Amino acid sequence: MFCYMTTFAYFSEIGMGLTGFGVFFLFFGMILFFDKALLAIGNVLFVAGLSFVIGLERTFRFFFQKHKMKATGFFLGGVLIVLIGWPLIGMILEIYGFFLLFRGFFPVVVGFIRRVPVLGYLLNLPGISSLVDKVGESNNMV
Repeated sequence: MFCYMTTFAYFSEIGMGLTGFGVFFLFFGMILFFDKALLAIGNVLFVAGLSFVIGLERTFRFFFQKHKMKATGFFLGGVLIVLIGWPLIGMILEIYGFFLLFRGFFPVVVGFIRRVPVLGYLLNLPGISSLVDKVGESNNMV
């Protein structure tokens, strides 16, 4: 039991690192005018990190639920198009698929960010507040 828990903790920590590096490479690749190599590395690291954090079986079940097939198609299709070499089109498809896949988590994220001192103040500014309220009202649960 102890070895299993220790091993699981290591996989989870490795997965968080891979996911973090994946997000960094994706962000850095977009800043550098959609550099296809950085975006491809970021995509691979993000998906691998997600698999390490929640496990292969749960990752497969998350992406291939019946009601999420459209979102999964856009997300994984975008990853494939970035790997082929069309980064702008691939990232547009990927971002759309990402928002469709993870829209159930947005109310939780918005609630958390509103409790952070500086970011919460920024989210409560008049122009931003109405937009954030719409994002935070998602009724679709994952």
